[in-house]
Amino acid sequence: MEAQMGAPTFWANPERAQQHIAKLNGLRKAITGLVAFQRKLADAAVMVELVEAAAGPEKENYGRELDQTVAALAVDLDRIELQSFLSGQFDRNNAILSIQAGAGGTESCDWADMLFRMYNRWAERRGFAIEVQDVLAGDQAGITKATLVLKGENAYGYAKAERGVHRLVRISPFDANKRRHTSFAAVDVIAEITEDIAIEIPEGEIRVDVYRSSGKGGQGVNTTDSAVRLTHLPTGIVVVCQNERSQIKNRASAMSVLKARLYEKRLDEQRSEMERFYGEKGEIGWGSQIRSYVLQPYQMVKDLRTGLSTSDTQGVLDGDIDRFIYAWLRAGQPRHRNKDIQMEE
Repeated sequence: MEAQMGAPTFWANPERAQQHIAKLNGLRKAITGLVAFQRKLADAAVMVELVEAAAGPEKENYGRELDQTVAALAVDLDRIELQSFLSGQFDRNNAILSIQAGAGGTESCDWADMLFRMYNRWAERRGFAIEVQDVLAGDQAGITKATLVLKGENAYGYAKAERGVHRLVRISPFDANKRRHTSFAAVDVIAEITEDIAIEIPEGEIRVDVYRSSGKGGQGVNTTDSAVRLTHLPTGIVVVCQNERSQIKNRASAMSVLKARLYEKRLDEQRSEMERFYGEKGEIGWGSQIRSYVLQPYQMVKDLRTGLSTSDTQGVLDGDIDRFIYAWLRAGQPRHRNKDIQMEE
């Protein structure tokens, strides 16, 4: 790959050249980390020999230093192990994350808005750039759906762990009688595909609708018909983009998402026996959730696929969800299990 960068025609296609450089930098980063770890491991082996050969206070000093070195190696090894799980074809790609309110009316719309905030904060923690493509407000509160593009290294590799139905149990702030309510929202995650993936969509299969953008105005965003909705007629897939002032830019972004969704659908059909794709989400309601967030009568967030739970509900809702993502990756992305659902009823 380094040799290819020296070719006279390398920069003839700037976009492809940038993709090449990004991939090369990622490979360099992975290899450099492994080489550095092996070097530290060799140093630790020498330190073990020093401890064995030393005596008295010197042995104790070397021993303490060895303990610190081993502890640091364990942290490095944990990081390398997690990276080794991100070996899927599109794990390094940007992620397109969608949130859809489910059963529960206004409660579910508010829950979808809470998830929207949670994923924004999680992305900020990981240093991902966030591009909000579409947000549809609820009738009374919250949102009915939203689409985000998370941009950064391994964004899809990490975010794909969140795909499924999320369930909330709490005392409803919209219920005058202060009763406990259960709400659902579905999270879908697909990889943003590059031009390397050939997805051809005939013009006759797409219906294009343009309309005035909703939401916050300013600089012509919702004073012109700049919002674009694409409907893929054979599959019924609908994509909306209204974050740009330009109708052309919105259409290009929407087309990119549509291609990604069609490609993901193709993969789902090829691997229908694996529940981690569309089949895993199922109905946005009882019996299909992957994680429960219980705020009343006790505090607990429990992932029903891995069994991992925590009482730090506020931390999770503030974006501290890496613990669940890491557990899912380490578990080999297991099939969905509902055997522990009843414990929170």
